[in-house]
Amino acid sequence: MKSITVEQLAAAGDTPLIDVRERDEFARGHVPGAVNLPMSDLGNRLDELPTEAFNVICELGGRSANVVQALEARGYDATNVDGGTAEWRAQGRPVDLP
Repeated sequence: MKSITVEQLAAAGDTPLIDVRERDEFARGHVPGAVNLPMSDLGNRLDELPTEAFNVICELGGRSANVVQALEARGYDATNVDGGTAEWRAQGRPVDLP
């Protein structure tokens, strides 16, 4: 499984970012530009995933790692963000609110 750090995510530029946290978690603040596709809904929303390489984030990195493993098995080019949104916040990086 491929993984990147929060620092690498910040430098990733235009690479799409999928946030797999639940809607209420996402609403409390998310990495700017992230698209919310909750893990609980993802199986029914695979058609909404990018066709190109993308990054996957959650709160700490565990859920996103599970999602990345499952998506890789289906042929997606997905990369986990280690530390997740919590690490993003801990580094003082900005978050968006809906």
